[in-house]
Parts: sequence; structure tokens; C-alpha cells
Amino acid sequence: QVQLVESGGGLVQAGGSLRLSCAASRSIFSINTMGWYRQAPGKQREFVASITSRGMTNYADSVKGRATISRDNANNPMYLQMNSLKPEDTAVYYCYLDLSRLPRTWGQGTQVTVSS
Repeated sequence: QVQLVESGGGLVQAGGSLRLSCAASRSIFSINTMGWYRQAPGKQREFVASITSRGMTNYADSVKGRATISRDNANNPMYLQMNSLKPEDTAVYYCYLDLSRLPRTWGQGTQVTVSS
């Protein structure tokens, strides 16, 4: 089974930027979708962004225009570039992988804290 490892979280001031990475334990050549969810304290996990293996992207309204999700090929990590960060972006960010006919795979999460 593929394992996912996130990195790039940290503490940043409001208005700043972060780039989150999600690396898979092996290359993925089949059609798939990868993306990010986040969960703030006391709140439900919410969708942030996704990208298919064919490059189609989707964003939550809350990050649209401030976030860019990308991936180069089966061997490279997936990235989430977030700009103009707001305190309400503070959350644990989880990457995920959807492969056909398999349960969703989740990473362990990376903390993003935006100070005002």
C-alpha cells in the first residue's frame, strides 16, 4: 500500500506563504487523484484542493485565488502553494490519494499555524 508523507508546515505570519509537499512511498502510474484536506481545532475536516493525474484541479472557495496545487509526474511530490495566508487557514493539513477501487490513503498531517 502507498504511504503518504506531508512536509512544509509551520508557523507563518498573516499575509505570508507556505508550500506543502506530499510525497508518496512509490511511483504512481495509474489514473488517480491527489489532494488536501484540513482540520482546524473543533471543526470537521474540510476539502482544500485536488489534482488528477491528468492535471485537472479543483479548489475550495475559501482558498481559491490563494492556493495552487501541482504535481509534475508519477515520481515527484504533490505541492500546495498557499499565499496570502490568513489566521483562519490555521489547521492540520492532510494529503490524500484516491486510486480506483481502493480505499482513500491519508498522510499523517502537517500543522500550519498563521499568526495575526
